[in-house]
Amino acid sequence: MDQITIKNFRCFRDKQTARLAPLTLLVGENSTGKTSFMALIRALWDVAYQQKDPDFKKEPYDLGSFDEIAHYRGQGGRADAFEAGFASTPQIGSDTESFYFDATFKKKGSVPVPERRRLSQKDVWIEYHLSQREIRFGTKRGAWKRPLSERAVSLLDWRRDDRYNLLSLFSILWHFIETPEKNHQWDALAGSATPTKADLKKIERVISASQLDPFLPHPYELYASAPVRSKPRRTYDPALPTRDPEGDYIPMYLSNLYFQHKKQWETLKEALEKFGQDAGLFDEISVKSFVKKETEPFQVQIRKYGKRVKGPQRNLIDVGYGVSQVLPIITELLSSDVLSTFLLQQPEVHLHPSAQAALGSLFCQIAGPKRQLVIETHSDHLLNRVRMDVRDSEGNLKPEDVSILFFERRSLDVHIHSLEIDDEGNVLNAPPVYRQFFIREMERSIWKRRKAKGS
Repeated sequence: MDQITIKNFRCFRDKQTARLAPLTLLVGENSTGKTSFMALIRALWDVAYQQKDPDFKKEPYDLGSFDEIAHYRGQGGRADAFEAGFASTPQIGSDTESFYFDATFKKKGSVPVPERRRLSQKDVWIEYHLSQREIRFGTKRGAWKRPLSERAVSLLDWRRDDRYNLLSLFSILWHFIETPEKNHQWDALAGSATPTKADLKKIERVISASQLDPFLPHPYELYASAPVRSKPRRTYDPALPTRDPEGDYIPMYLSNLYFQHKKQWETLKEALEKFGQDAGLFDEISVKSFVKKETEPFQVQIRKYGKRVKGPQRNLIDVGYGVSQVLPIITELLSSDVLSTFLLQQPEVHLHPSAQAALGSLFCQIAGPKRQLVIETHSDHLLNRVRMDVRDSEGNLKPEDVSILFFERRSLDVHIHSLEIDDEGNVLNAPPVYRQFFIREMERSIWKRRKAKGS
C-alpha cells in the first residue's frame, strides 16, 4: 500500500490521504486515532486481499459497532457511511501506474459492511454494489451498469478464500464481462450507449495490474501486534504454535524450531542474539527441555555476558520485562516465515532508550519493497535512530522509503500530516504544533537555568 484515504471514520471527518512507505511511523498524542488508523489498514486488507467482510472487533483492535466507528459530528449527528481506500503500485508486469481500491461502508445490523467496492486506474474504473448486486464500469467514453447473475454471485461466494488474487472479486466480474450471458445487456449511465471491445480491454488492464506478485513471500498476510504482549511463564507446555497479537505462541514456535528445524533455529538464534547484543538486552537465547524431548515442558532462557566470563542462563521470567515484551516483535520480524505487512503498536514498551534506538535500526534493516512496516510509537529515541540511520546509509532505506504520519487533534476531528525526511535526516513539512511539547520543555529548562544564575 502506497497511501491510505479516509473519510468519516472514527475521529477523521474530512477526506484526507496519508502516505505509506516501506517504513511508516505513526506519531502524535494519545487518543488521536493512530490505533484506529491501523485497524482501518487491516480492514482494507481483509476486504481487498482476502475478500471477506472486516471484523472491527477482532484483536488487537476493538472499535465496537458501526455507531462507534462512523464519525460523530456533534450536533450534525453521526455519519451514515464511511469511506476508505488505498493506492498501490503494481509489482508485476510492465504497467507501473498505481491503481486505487476504495470501499464505502454502511450499517448492516450493528456492523459495518462494504456496500460498494471500486477499483480504478487513471480514468478507468469498475465497481461492485453489494445490495444491488450490480456491476458498473466506466472509461472516458462513458459509464455502464448491469445486474449480476445468481451464477456469478454463487461463484463469488465460492472463491471467497482465494488469496492469490489481490482483488479476486474483480477478476470474477471480468469473467462475466468477457462472456456476457444472454439477456444481460449493458445499461448506459453516461456517454456512449454501449461499451466497445477497447473499453473492456482497458478494464482488463486495470484488473491485471492489481494481481499479486507470485514472487512475493508467502503467506502474503498481515500481522498486527498488541501494544502489550504476553507475560512470560517459568515453564511452557508444548503446543501447536498459532499466531496471536500478544505473542503467546512465540515460546512454542521457538521450541518447535529447536527440536524439528535445527538449521532454521540456528539462523533465527543468531539474528535474535545480534539484536539482543545491539540493544544491550541479552547475548544468548536458548530453549531448555528438562528431559530433552519436544513433548515435555520447556523453558526459554537468556544469558548476558560479562567482560571476562559468561553470566548464568536465566529464565525469561527472571529478567527485565522488556525482554519478554520485545521478543514476539523481533521474532516475527527475523523469522524465515516471512510476512509482507506488519502493524506494530508501541514496540518500545518497557525498553530502555538504547534498546528503543536499536529497534529503530532493526526496522531500517527489515523494511523494504516487499516488507512494509507500520509502527505506532511514542519513542523519540526510535524515531531519531531511524532518521540517523537513513542519513548515514545504515540499513536499506532511502529518505523516500520512510513516512512519518503526525496525528493532530482539532476539536472533534483529527488531521493527519504526511511528513518526510531529507538526506540529512531532517523532518520536512512539519506543522507548527509538531514537537511543540518538547520545545516548551526545553525553553522551560533553559529559562529556569538562566533565572537561577541571575541572568
